Amino acid sequence: MRWNLRLAAANRGIWKASEMQRLLADHGLVISAGKMSGLWSGQPVTVKLTDLDVICVVLGCEVGGLLIPEPDTVAKPIDAGQTARAAAGAAGLTVVPRRRDGRSLPPA
Repeated sequence: MRWNLRLAAANRGIWKASEMQRLLADHGLVISAGKMSGLWSGQPVTVKLTDLDVICVVLGCEVGGLLIPEPDTVAKPIDAGQTARAAAGAAGLTVVPRRRDGRSLPPA
């Protein structure tokens, strides 16, 4: 996901983080300068859902206006069996299953 607060704010005519911070405070969300800087200038690590509600009210937007999906950045799943076989083959090892209770397996 990409955080899109600055563009959403610019669409409403808000160009400074301090102005956004004041508007959020007017709606009951008091944010420190450090947290506001993180929200304004980059990718915040966390955002509370209640904070998102206030931000959306202030900007008159939906959550989709603040969060833009980036599906191309998601790694594709790896077949676990294929990975294990490749690792064993690369080391020249053969994996022999064993029972946990110490008993041998029936003949193949």
